[in-house]
Amino acid sequence: MPGFELFGDAERKEVQDVLASGVLMRYGFEGMRNGHWKANDLELAIQNRFRVKHAQLVSNGTAAVSMTLAVAGVGAGDEVIMPSFTFVASFEAIMMMGATPVVVDIDDTLTLDIEGVKAAITSKTKAIMPVHMCGSMANLDALKSICDQHNLILIEDACQAIGGSYKGKALGTFGDLGCFSFDFVKTVTCGEGGGIITNNATYAKRLDHFSDHGHDHIGKDRGAEDHPFLGYNFRISELNAAVGLAQFKRIDEFLALQKRNYTILRTALSGIDGVQFRTVPNGGVESYAFLSFFLDDLSTARAVSKSFKANGIDVCFHYYDNNWHYIRKWDHLKTQNSLYPLSKELREGLSYLKTKDFSKSDHYIGRNISCLIKISWTEEEVLKRAETMAQCIKSCN
Repeated sequence: MPGFELFGDAERKEVQDVLASGVLMRYGFEGMRNGHWKANDLELAIQNRFRVKHAQLVSNGTAAVSMTLAVAGVGAGDEVIMPSFTFVASFEAIMMMGATPVVVDIDDTLTLDIEGVKAAITSKTKAIMPVHMCGSMANLDALKSICDQHNLILIEDACQAIGGSYKGKALGTFGDLGCFSFDFVKTVTCGEGGGIITNNATYAKRLDHFSDHGHDHIGKDRGAEDHPFLGYNFRISELNAAVGLAQFKRIDEFLALQKRNYTILRTALSGIDGVQFRTVPNGGVESYAFLSFFLDDLSTARAVSKSFKANGIDVCFHYYDNNWHYIRKWDHLKTQNSLYPLSKELREGLSYLKTKDFSKSDHYIGRNISCLIKISWTEEEVLKRAETMAQCIKSCN
């Protein structure tokens, strides 16, 4: 992670196909395409890889999350449960639909705390959205049981965990809908792009229409197509899809490199006093996109993070002090600082953030460091990095 580290002839060839045809839009212009339908080809590859019936490409991962909510009928007056550790896009997507994000604590999986989820359910709850942060997953069996009990929709945000699995099923395929991001720093990149997978035919039809202004895509005359319902423009371009198609064909190569580099680093840190690795739910297999571990306390984690930077260890994140990935610094959400008026219902729904205690999340995020695994590292570079990381941690204990 990320796939752009290994751009090569395969990506250039797919992009050149599009440029040679001159058709950069995924729909229409059949006579000019020379048979190239990159978005369609990538959707089919995703379906085959993840053994799902339907895949829909969109403009980015945030659009993917927004669309899953829309096609599942989540909107004004509804609540969606989400974790305190994620990317800001999670609550942005929920609020875009007019629904209220209900932020819940995490546990040592760095994902949704199950007891916290149970306590957060109200008569307004419509969906639960686990976010498989840093390459690993939530306890999906427990969340599925809760959803079944309360008739809720389960939406998996697997944007950071493509290639991971839970009890033999690919992440993203366990819920009613699953989301991926293919932005510039993901394991598979389109430059900008996102994807949604589902086995629900009704959701799939809605995704197809909603992402393209409500077009029903019947016939070959785009101007004559009907609009069964309102939609928006979340289309991916053929150029972006072309890059993603080449990258997706290389996913096994990328995942193998991630696992090799992850394993070297983890082995080096295993047995060091004060290092505890994140918990992976039983039956779960990480994507190996990040190595995440806990230290004894907040001050030690800060000291190690500072030592890493001083010794040239990059892309290791102490999210407690991060502006974008943890509730502690989401001041613009807490203060409802919006360019446009929010509904009264949404404003009232977010008021809980003024007094909500996230000390349980602080306990985990404050002690956590998550290190992104690059796929361009040579084995020699990883071994050297591992030695330096181990020395930094020991010096701060």
